[in-house]
Amino acid sequence: MSNDPVLVSKPKRSALPLLVGLFLLSWGLMAVLVVEQGRIIDSQRGLIQSLFNDSNELIHLKGKILTKQRAEAQAQAPAKGGSQAQAPSTQVSPRGNAKNNQKAGKVRKPPKPPADGDTADARRTVWTI
Repeated sequence: MSNDPVLVSKPKRSALPLLVGLFLLSWGLMAVLVVEQGRIIDSQRGLIQSLFNDSNELIHLKGKILTKQRAEAQAQAPAKGGSQAQAPSTQVSPRGNAKNNQKAGKVRKPPKPPADGDTADARRTVWTI
C-alpha cells in the first residue's frame, strides 16, 4: 500500500441555480412594474376625464355669461338709441374698380410641380456654404 494521497476531485459548482434565481427575480420585478404602470395609466385616465369635464363646464359657463352680456347689451341699445331717430345715410358706398371686382371672384390655383421629375420644392431648398 502506498502512502500516495488519493486525489478526490471536488464536484464543480454550477451557476445554474443562481441564474435561475436571478431570472425568476427579474420576471417578478417586471410583473410588479407592469401592474404599477397599469395603475398609473388608470389614474391618469381618470384625471384627464375630470379635466375634460371641468373644461366642458367652463366652456358652458362662459357661453352663458356671453349670451347674458349680449342680451343686456341688446336691451340697453334700444334704450339709448330710442330717443334719437337715425336718418338714412346719404353717402354712397365706395366701390372698387372693375379690375378689383374681377380678381375678387377668382380663386388662385396652387403652383404646379416642376415637370423635370424633381419633386423637391425649390422654395425649401437649403443652401449651405
